[in-house]
Amino acid sequence: ISHLVFFFFFLPHFEIPGATSRTAAKCSQISHVYSIGRSNEGRDLLVIEFTNNPGEHELLEPEIKLVGNMHGNEVLGRQLLIYLAQYLCSEYNLGNQRIQTIINTTRIHILASMNPDGYELAASEGHLLNGWTNGRTNAQNIDLNRNFPDLTSVFYRNRRSRFYRIDHIPIPDAYWFGKVAPETYAVMKWIRSLPFVQSASLHGGELVVSYPFDFSRHPQEERMFSPTPDEQVFKQLARTYADAHATMSNNDTERCGASFYRTRGIINGALWYSFAGGMSDFNYLHTNCLEITVELGCDKFPPEGELYPEWKRNKEALLTFLESVHRGIKGVVKDTEGNGIKGATISVRGIRKDVTSAENGDYWRLLNPGTHILTVTAKGYSRVSKRVHLPNNMNKAGRVDFVLEKV
Repeated sequence: ISHLVFFFFFLPHFEIPGATSRTAAKCSQISHVYSIGRSNEGRDLLVIEFTNNPGEHELLEPEIKLVGNMHGNEVLGRQLLIYLAQYLCSEYNLGNQRIQTIINTTRIHILASMNPDGYELAASEGHLLNGWTNGRTNAQNIDLNRNFPDLTSVFYRNRRSRFYRIDHIPIPDAYWFGKVAPETYAVMKWIRSLPFVQSASLHGGELVVSYPFDFSRHPQEERMFSPTPDEQVFKQLARTYADAHATMSNNDTERCGASFYRTRGIINGALWYSFAGGMSDFNYLHTNCLEITVELGCDKFPPEGELYPEWKRNKEALLTFLESVHRGIKGVVKDTEGNGIKGATISVRGIRKDVTSAENGDYWRLLNPGTHILTVTAKGYSRVSKRVHLPNNMNKAGRVDFVLEKV
């Protein structure tokens, strides 16, 4: 156990700012705490960020986020993320080579609790009394994972047509006429403001990793395989977490999560059960970010004695997931003068989902090994295509830059 003593018990929300800022203070050179907004009852939604240059985006450095406790009574993810922050800080300071590499090459954002109001309600009942639903929703009784804009329906409507966007789909005006929770709004703003590449949302109630789409391509079909254009990449992403977890992908049929043993602990969301307005589908269809949903175990509110064993079961999976953002390709799109081009479109032949370049022209595209044909376009510039071969044994993203000429 490291020199920073972990306290494996549940922290009430009012102690999170203190715990978070103490962690950040021990590691001020690599971490920074910021708020993305407030819950309905006024609790801060605090993010702790880890990178070797906190507070700003560095050219070509991928950004990754981990979100816990979206359902307030699914508490394990919240705790694991608090431990992860403490662990990253203490191990970095101890000179742990692996952790230093992760932090020096990645910008990590950790939102331990997206639903602090729901958490407080669940925590007031505690492990023994909290049922399957109390504290799941926010204080307005809104299920945050049904409250995002349903862009998946738009995708299904438009996918047969060549003329409609089926990525970076705008938020329909009608969405704002419904009830938008402040927590949902804060997270949407956050997702739009940073060039996230990859994400995990931590839940409880099962032991499996699910990946988009979460909403079935057939509204009447509750359980129907509904892949995104990035099915192969998503499967690989889900597999990364499940395989590095202590028990999630093993074939013991007696364990929690046994119903998924045939697929070794991963499943397409809509094949498991379909729902609209989820956060992961929104990430995928509105931004460049690929998000998986990690169901951490069958007990939504485990007893405190389970916290340390659960940390041990998930630690490797969390670290491997952070490392896996360095996959596929990345690069900078520039003009002939060498200035980065913001908002250029990077497309991969055979995958109908484009990514766009960030503020300074840098981009990231998660891809599995193989040969890919990339095309980059930007308004007012000529298009450029390149053929890229990604070998099997790459442990970092391949660098592919593009120079576009003005038309």
